[in-house]
Amino acid sequence: MFRALYSAAAGMQSQQLNLDNISNNLANVNTTGFKKSKLEFQDLLYQTTRAAGSESGGGNQLPSSMQIGQGSIPVATQRVFTAGELTQTGEKFDLAIQGDGFFQVQMPDGTLAYTRDGALKTDSSGRIVNSDGYPLQGGFQPVPAGTTNVNISGTGAVTYATASGSTNSQIQIVRFNNPGGLEAQGHNLYKETTASGTPELGEPGTNGFGQLQQGYLELSNVSVVEEMVNLILAQRAYEVNSKAVQAADEMMQQSNNLQR
Repeated sequence: MFRALYSAAAGMQSQQLNLDNISNNLANVNTTGFKKSKLEFQDLLYQTTRAAGSESGGGNQLPSSMQIGQGSIPVATQRVFTAGELTQTGEKFDLAIQGDGFFQVQMPDGTLAYTRDGALKTDSSGRIVNSDGYPLQGGFQPVPAGTTNVNISGTGAVTYATASGSTNSQIQIVRFNNPGGLEAQGHNLYKETTASGTPELGEPGTNGFGQLQQGYLELSNVSVVEEMVNLILAQRAYEVNSKAVQAADEMMQQSNNLQR
């Protein structure tokens, strides 16, 4: 009964973290470029009182074991990098990546971060920046003064049209062998880790890199209906584990009330 209490308590803690993760997904249902995450669980160690295959006398062996588990534990929040829907904005500096890839952003400390949020803007000097004012890397050139038109093709070819002519440049994006290993930093940014591997630069639309869509933004890949179903399942799992705690407590109470 003591084991039942601890196992059920472990299950309740697991479902509490599951609820926290689901809540974060729902809170970011309208966050541009957001990628939902899912909680992954493992069962805890088992107490083995009889091992399968052990001798039971007379040359006989036990066909199965006697094992009691200790509950569950969350082990990972796996980021799901499926594509979100695209919405048309008409803004010339809004970019969406259709397929694999991230934009590079230079942080204030000089390091690089990566994002799927293509809501780009220009600062006072004409640099292309994100919503926090961090400059984009990977071939993003400052917009010349007097630019009348900006055209960005699906393969990342950029043309700035001015009264004195046009200038051309080429955008590059990056991808990772294991994007699930990226570390979320908030502000729609990810950092490279040992698990993610090193970033690979490439031109959009070539060698498996995603294409760019000018005037579009990628929405969050969170499905409200799916998350609400997961929310109900987490709530019911928490409730069942709390019932196990109650049942174990009642059994202990009955044992304490036994009289000779």
